[in-house]
Amino acid sequence: MSSLLQRLKIASTDFKKFSVIVLILTNLLPIYGVLFWEWRVFPILLLFWMENIIIGVSNVFKMLFSTADNTKRWQAKASMIPFFCVHYGLFTLVHGIFVFVVFGGFIEQDDTGRTFSDISSILVDQQLWLAVLALVISHTISFIVNYIGKGEYKWSTLSQLMGQPYSRVVVLHLTIIFGGFLVTLFGSPVVGLILLIAFKTYIDIKTHLNQHVSIV
Repeated sequence: MSSLLQRLKIASTDFKKFSVIVLILTNLLPIYGVLFWEWRVFPILLLFWMENIIIGVSNVFKMLFSTADNTKRWQAKASMIPFFCVHYGLFTLVHGIFVFVVFGGFIEQDDTGRTFSDISSILVDQQLWLAVLALVISHTISFIVNYIGKGEYKWSTLSQLMGQPYSRVVVLHLTIIFGGFLVTLFGSPVVGLILLIAFKTYIDIKTHLNQHVSIV
């Protein structure tokens, strides 16, 4: 039990890392959205789903910049990057359909359901685009500071990068879907949404630290 608690613990020194600080600040914006922009379940889950797309795009750039595989590097990239795009794209698409249909009210039997044109109004009217922009900036900073600046591209192989996003995304999917059901069940309370965001932030930090375990 003590060993499990130790693995779940985040050291106080980790909160001083620049990329972790940026990650936390980025995740504070959805809490502001819940409190002041009246975000409820679907806008938050839509934001988290869009982050999956950002993670995928970031991983493609990581694969492009990787120098770990010296033998036939570009031939490997020419085959593995398209494969990742298709595989990860389908993975994200299935999760997106689930979010849009179950939590977004799309594809209803009557005329009360949303249409995909409503997404643009959600992004603009509820200021969701600011949170999306913050996520792009956060992952860009992590890419520049950790992957390029601290030399991760030198030892991150293509095979490692192929599977890297899934360890984070799968956990986030389960967390978000389970949390979304709970929040929906209890009528979208503000406290429930904030707890969901807080738990997602914790998962973000733990997976980020695990991916960059050698970084100080």
